Amino acid sequence: MLIAAAVCPCPPLLVPEVAAGAAPELDGLRAACAEAVRAVAAARPERLIVVGPAERAGRGPHAQGAAGSFRGFGVELDVRLAASPPDGVSVGDDAAGRSPSPPLASSLPLSLAVAAWLLEHAGWDPAVPVEGLGVGEPLAAERCIEVGRELAGRAERIALLVMGDGTACRTLKAPGYLDERAAPFDAEVARALAAADTGALAALDEELAYELKAAGRAPLQVLAGSAEGAPLKGELRYDEAPYGVGYFVASWSS
Repeated sequence: MLIAAAVCPCPPLLVPEVAAGAAPELDGLRAACAEAVRAVAAARPERLIVVGPAERAGRGPHAQGAAGSFRGFGVELDVRLAASPPDGVSVGDDAAGRSPSPPLASSLPLSLAVAAWLLEHAGWDPAVPVEGLGVGEPLAAERCIEVGRELAGRAERIALLVMGDGTACRTLKAPGYLDERAAPFDAEVARALAAADTGALAALDEELAYELKAAGRAPLQVLAGSAEGAPLKGELRYDEAPYGVGYFVASWSS
C-alpha cells in the first residue's frame, strides 16, 4: 500500500561536487528535495522504493547498498543506496579520510545515484529498507502504470521516491533547444503533482514527452499507477526551469 511519495529531479548538477562553481545556483532545489524526502520519512513507511529513468542495463531492481558513481563527471565521488559506510567514513575516502578509495563497482543508473546522494544528505535512516527500480524511458504508459500497481499491491506500507526531470526544451540554450510545447507540458505536470492527479499523469503523451526530452515521464506514470485510489494530497514544493530544463519537487501524503 502506498502511503506517501516524493518527486525530485535527477540532474547530476544536484550533487555539489559535480556542479562545482555553479553549485549555489541550485541550493533552493536541493533544499526542496531534502524537505520532500524528510516528509516521506515522517510518514514512517516500512519500505522506500526509489524509481528513476534508466538504460536497459541499469534497470535493476537494485538492493539497498547498491553502488553508484559520479566519477564519469570528473569527481572522485561514489555513493551507495541508503547504506551508511562503516565507522562514519564517507564513501570514496579511506578509513582515515586521507585519500580516495578505488572506484566502487557501480550498478546504479545515474538517476538512482542522484537519489542515493539525496537520501544520504537528507538524513535517511538506513534502518528503513530501500530498494531501487530503474524504468526504461521508452516504457509504454500502460506498462508503467502496471508496475506502479504491482508496487502498491505489496502488503507493506511503502513510499516512493520518484526521480525524473521535466522537458529539456524550455529555452534557446536548453539541451533540446526551445520548443513552444515544452512550457505547457511542464505546466500540466506541475498541476498534476500539486493536485495528486493520477489520471493526468497517466495520460501524459509518450511521444510528446520523448520529443521534448522529458526523462521523468515513465517514472511519473509508475507513480500514477501506484497511487490509484490512494487518498493522497499533493504539495508542489518547486517548479522552475534552470538551464532550460523543467525541475519539479512534490510531496504526496495522506
